[in-house]
Amino acid sequence: MLRRFRLEEPESVAEAAELLGRFGESAKVYAGGTELLLAMKEGLVQYERLINVKKLTGLSDVTTADGALVIGALCTHHQLENSPVLRDKLPALTKLEQNVANVRVRQVGTIGGNICFAEPHADPGTLLIALGAKMIAEKSSSKREITAEDFFVDAYETALQADEVLTKIQVPIPAPNARSAYLKFGYLERPSVGVAVAFNLNGGVSGVRIAVGCAGPAPRRVAEAEALLEGKSKDEALRHVAEAGAAAGRAAQAISDLHGSQEYKEHIVGVLLKRAFQSALS
Repeated sequence: MLRRFRLEEPESVAEAAELLGRFGESAKVYAGGTELLLAMKEGLVQYERLINVKKLTGLSDVTTADGALVIGALCTHHQLENSPVLRDKLPALTKLEQNVANVRVRQVGTIGGNICFAEPHADPGTLLIALGAKMIAEKSSSKREITAEDFFVDAYETALQADEVLTKIQVPIPAPNARSAYLKFGYLERPSVGVAVAFNLNGGVSGVRIAVGCAGPAPRRVAEAEALLEGKSKDEALRHVAEAGAAAGRAAQAISDLHGSQEYKEHIVGVLLKRAFQSALS
């Protein structure tokens, strides 16, 4: 049962940040609410105030600026899966968004809410790490950039300060020779394992970035696997991708839970990395 709370209605990001700073741990930002309200109904978390940011202007657009895709934190998953800009510039993210949760969640849930809630078995963070994305966090008097790989700290924990609001996600626009893919696997509603890969293909494989999510507490980049593919020819990389998958599985910090054992998840990481790499090549 959902307990009573006060709904604050700030008119600006600065006002929202001020409210967060004033009320501290008793307050939480509220956007789509698909994760937050469910957790509150189940009694897993409780807040005296929800700070409604859904009406804030300028945070619901997908644009391009200075060589980057700029995604407003209040963009819904439905909006992103149908964005012509994303479809043209970053089809891997479009495909991911088309398969987030279910239709109801995609209609209401926001990309910013998904990222900030930091649920371990969520999709977007893994691909954003592989794509070299940056999160733009703002407070009353300043703003800062946080790399995606530094943003996710632990299960349900991010690098946002107590009075910061996530406003935008910046993703570098891929070069014409860039390749990327995200694959996931799971037999429950949420994915058990997600793997993302991004690289440039220009004679050889370069700029490799690999990230693994859902297997452990938070998505993480796996440099050990990247090193096994970096600088290789296409054929050499294909020969080493199984080894890279095994390295990624070991480095994924997988944990045993309802979604599978540690050993099982490590194995699936390897399978998905091989498939994701081959998908990106094609």
